[in-house]
Amino acid sequence: MINASQLRAGMAFKFEGQSYRVVTAEYHPGQGKMGGATHARLQNLATRTLWEHSFRSELKLDEIQVEKQPLDFLYADAGQCVFMNPQTYEQTEIAKDIVGPLADFMEPGIKLSVEFVEGRAVNVLFPDILELKVADTAPPIHQQQDSTLKAARLENGVEVMVPQFVKAGDAIRLDPQTLKYVERVKADAKAKHA
Repeated sequence: MINASQLRAGMAFKFEGQSYRVVTAEYHPGQGKMGGATHARLQNLATRTLWEHSFRSELKLDEIQVEKQPLDFLYADAGQCVFMNPQTYEQTEIAKDIVGPLADFMEPGIKLSVEFVEGRAVNVLFPDILELKVADTAPPIHQQQDSTLKAARLENGVEVMVPQFVKAGDAIRLDPQTLKYVERVKADAKAKHA
């Protein structure tokens, strides 16, 4: 049992017969005789729907253990993403809607942590930065000093906006939360990864 004031993103608990995973949680202390409250954004593990709720800080909740496993992505097929445990070679199918929009950015062999609650995959954790190669974009323009962007198609077929100086063949870094351009990978950094 935990107090609602202890809720943190990534935790899971049971409330009124339903299992939830905490997406975000923010504790607001009370003033005077008013008790504090925790405002949480939750995902129902059975229906995958999101729910925002405020809990009294002293409310006791039944915590569920979240188990993280590093898995290798193998392939995607008909709405399912197939992962493999590198130690046991056991394969796990995870629905693309659980993986989310970043499913298009997974390449075979990428290692990702998968969160399991009660033996069921509930979330796939991506790194803070994604490194991808630009397959096609308009020719670079170097003399422009403004911050205009142009469309670029990545090797995985996804289209993103990049600065004017980026050219086809460049490796770029994206923020997985926003899918926005962060920086171009420098040539010496590419050589280290090769």
